[in-house]
Amino acid sequence: MFLLESLNLPLRSPAQKFSLPGIDGKVYSLDDFIGKRALIIIFMCNHCPYVQGVIQRLITLQKEFKDDKVAFIGVNANDSINYPEDSFEKMSDYAKKWGLNFPYLRDESQEVAKKYKAQCTPDIFVYDKDLKLAYHGRIDDNWQDEDKVTTRELKDVIEALLNDKKLVEKQNPSMGCSIKWKNQ
Repeated sequence: MFLLESLNLPLRSPAQKFSLPGIDGKVYSLDDFIGKRALIIIFMCNHCPYVQGVIQRLITLQKEFKDDKVAFIGVNANDSINYPEDSFEKMSDYAKKWGLNFPYLRDESQEVAKKYKAQCTPDIFVYDKDLKLAYHGRIDDNWQDEDKVTTRELKDVIEALLNDKKLVEKQNPSMGCSIKWKNQ
């Protein structure tokens, strides 16, 4: 496990186009999410302890905000040859185990992760209704123990977007295992 933090990216950057297969048999593109009030793209994988530590929080947030036109997407870009636990087939098992309530997509070529400049799992990008980057950072201040969380940055930014409130400028990076790039 190699710990990395997400990059500091310019806010208001446009979301990058993608077309990726989901474990549900559908192919998803950025256009499928036009009209959402917030789009949360999470680069994640099956085996990372940082993702496992927060996956239930993501599921809970999607459930809480689904009726508010907020969409979550999970994207797995890990090399599945050297990390077979992140294969497309295992993604389906993972989704069933956790009861994922959002699309889980496979970025086999890793091109989408590179376009987004994703670094770690989880790496969280929040886009506003205009598909401009509103937040790129952590879920909260304690990935290991939800009972010790004191700040809920991801929830706060979603609520700010839904209520047309000013977003915080200071954003704490997400941290997690490095994306497992091919040929490295």
